[in-house]
Amino acid sequence: MKAMKRLTALLLAAVMAFALAACSDQGNQPSSTPSQTPTSSAPSQGPDDTQPSQAGAEFTTIEPGKLLMVTNAAFPPYEMTDDSGNVIGIDPEIAQAIADKLGLELVIDDIDFDAALISVQENRHDVMLAGLSYREDRDLVLDFTDKYATGIQVIIVNEGDDTIAGTNDELQLVDADGNVLEDIQIGVQRGTTGEEYCQSAHGTEHVTSLDNGSLAVQALINGQVDCVVIDNGPAQEYVAANPGLTILKAKYVEEDYCAAVDEGNTALLDAINNALNELIADGTVQRIIDKYITAD
Repeated sequence: MKAMKRLTALLLAAVMAFALAACSDQGNQPSSTPSQTPTSSAPSQGPDDTQPSQAGAEFTTIEPGKLLMVTNAAFPPYEMTDDSGNVIGIDPEIAQAIADKLGLELVIDDIDFDAALISVQENRHDVMLAGLSYREDRDLVLDFTDKYATGIQVIIVNEGDDTIAGTNDELQLVDADGNVLEDIQIGVQRGTTGEEYCQSAHGTEHVTSLDNGSLAVQALINGQVDCVVIDNGPAQEYVAANPGLTILKAKYVEEDYCAAVDEGNTALLDAINNALNELIADGTVQRIIDKYITAD
């Protein structure tokens, strides 16, 4: 009988030990509540803000929650300043629409055109919109979006000056008989494709490069240059504001305007491009352009 009791006690002890072990194992199982360990869906701890693009990929901006745009606000109606010093125009409005789609706050900085190009390359700004023309050499250091506007460069001259009649196939300025004008000085904005074309066509010694279009036009008024090569949009603004100037009927060159980010920043480029193309498709971009440029 005593032996039977000892056997029963041993069996009960074994059952209790098994039950305790089972409870202990359950306590080591994965919890159904979220872990406090950061996962891939947690916000980034780095300095850059990570945002989902419309294609589902992630992109970063230099400052969290902001899209830093750089421009040169001396290119009306694409970018200019109002009486309060705010940057306004076609490009700022398009950039604002893009930022809204991406859920970002738009911040605009106004600096020299050449400096703006470098600033994007050095990641001090996310994107450049500045009546920026696509160019192969720029494409080596920048990534361009699809075009959102077509820019036509024209030639501004003094009214009554019939020296310049147009250009030839090499973009050289010619007289009414088609003769290349050798003794000529052309005003351009520094860093633009107009500067490059004119220097290539006539040589750097025949091109006066200034910080912005307004200064180039002022040089024409002052008799320092014979003409100004610039985009048709700002040309119309400058001529309207300065009696005595006129625009030649002959176009100088036609180009595509794009936004640009640093070379290799594919995620941000795709996000901006997706937003831009949606804004083109729904008519937003054209409405912005029409607001500033009326049909001739």
